[in-house]
Amino acid sequence: AVSGRRGTMVAAYQGRPTMWAAAPADGGRAIAVEVDHSQQARTIAGLDRSILWSSAPAIGTTALVGAFAVTRVTRRLHTTARVARRISAGDLDARVDDPPTRDPERQRDEVAAVAAALDSMAASLQGKLLSEQRFTADVAHELRTPLTGLHAAAELLPPGRPTELVRDRVAALRTLTEDLLEISRLDSGRERLEADTEELGALVRRVVRASGTDTEVVVVRDARVETDRRRLERVLGNLVANAHRHGRAPVLLTVDGPVVTVRDHGDGYPAYLVDHGPQRFRTEGGSKGHGLGLTIALGQAEVLGARLAFTNAADGGAVATLRLGADGE
Repeated sequence: AVSGRRGTMVAAYQGRPTMWAAAPADGGRAIAVEVDHSQQARTIAGLDRSILWSSAPAIGTTALVGAFAVTRVTRRLHTTARVARRISAGDLDARVDDPPTRDPERQRDEVAAVAAALDSMAASLQGKLLSEQRFTADVAHELRTPLTGLHAAAELLPPGRPTELVRDRVAALRTLTEDLLEISRLDSGRERLEADTEELGALVRRVVRASGTDTEVVVVRDARVETDRRRLERVLGNLVANAHRHGRAPVLLTVDGPVVTVRDHGDGYPAYLVDHGPQRFRTEGGSKGHGLGLTIALGQAEVLGARLAFTNAADGGAVATLRLGADGE
């Protein structure tokens, strides 16, 4: 105030809140006035307490509502992600079926839009897959009759190299047709087991004898398994045939309890097969075959309730591992 400026301040004076006001006066002096500020201080403190007590329930309610809303959205997102993983694994029957997507009149949020798009994509993929499966089955069925006629006609041809080539191609076409029919039956999901108890060691030896190959059989630990003999022989026969066709000798078939391993010493399985499993009509460049043998083996293994895995050995070669349930497990 002495310097020519006016001002106010609140401070404790003699044990009570006091407001001071100062202003410049003539002759380089200042005038200061004090006013008791106790009442105003009590009023302000009361307002502070009222605001604090009224805001606490509001903050708590807002937090609870926010937590509920976030939890609900998060749960729906987790459900959508889980269904997406199931679809990626091949379960095209999986659907999110988010409640907001069921009522077309109901407003959809972003989560519902994503769920609806995922369900639509799964339905579209399933429709295309079913259409492909029906086409494959229809083609295979339609080919059976003319192939039977071709086979009969080939048997009537005079002996010679051309006749052998014709018969070989007809036989290959018949095998392809039968494989396609088998795949269509597996795709239908209506295959039924005819289970019986089998000695695994004896069964694999029969498979090797029937294959006519020089596959080496090693029984580390024999086991009795409850299985469908015909389907298991089909799985092992395809694995052995694939090892000889696409790998290199020696081919080793090992039985260790309910686990059967078929290994060759070739270049190993392609990366896509190890990562995603066999795919029909997909083979690595120039190799013979149609990619159906391992597809059938995997499908029949699933019908048996077994697990079939494809890996590559560290020192080279393809390894197919079939895990069955031992009798009594």
